[in-house]
Amino acid sequence: MKLYSESCERNQEPILKILQEVLIKQQYVLEIASGTGQHAVYFGRALPHLSWQTSELTEKHEGILAWLNEIKLPNVLPPVTINVNDVKWPVGIVDAVFNANTVHIISWLEVERMFAGIAHVLNANGILCLYGAFKYKGEFTSESNARFDAYLRSNDRNSGIRDFENINRLAESYGLFLTSDVSMPSYNRTLIWQRAQKVLKPL
Repeated sequence: MKLYSESCERNQEPILKILQEVLIKQQYVLEIASGTGQHAVYFGRALPHLSWQTSELTEKHEGILAWLNEIKLPNVLPPVTINVNDVKWPVGIVDAVFNANTVHIISWLEVERMFAGIAHVLNANGILCLYGAFKYKGEFTSESNARFDAYLRSNDRNSGIRDFENINRLAESYGLFLTSDVSMPSYNRTLIWQRAQKVLKPL
């Protein structure tokens, strides 16, 4: 069944403008948590030089394949199963990783495991692009984000909008260094890190 996300529809154009700048030299991109599959087909069509690897939990593959089978882009690959809690992910080394709107809906332990997984698949000069809402120095950037955080925590006390400083420290612990922090519509951000060297922490 083909699923649709209104938020994907809204944010894909401004995200694309950034990806067009930062993924010029990359070839193989892993999207963590491809969701409906909308981002994959939109970015894949606009960035034909990339091989865009989709991924999701197995039960969400059908929805992604509905988009892929309709659009039929040769550079957008069928989803592999990735759970951030898994020690090994079923992909090889990639040039870039893209993820949107995940770190606030999983626990902090799962965020740490996600970054560990990224570190094991991202090449020595790889790019990590992370889109979503973040706090800065413990403060929300808008009242709407504060309300969203309260909603998330009411459903799962381990979720919630993350502090940029904590995310950045985690990234740096894996040799990822921030190159851009871009303001996006609806009080979101796109964070870009580049890996300077192969630094792995034990899983």
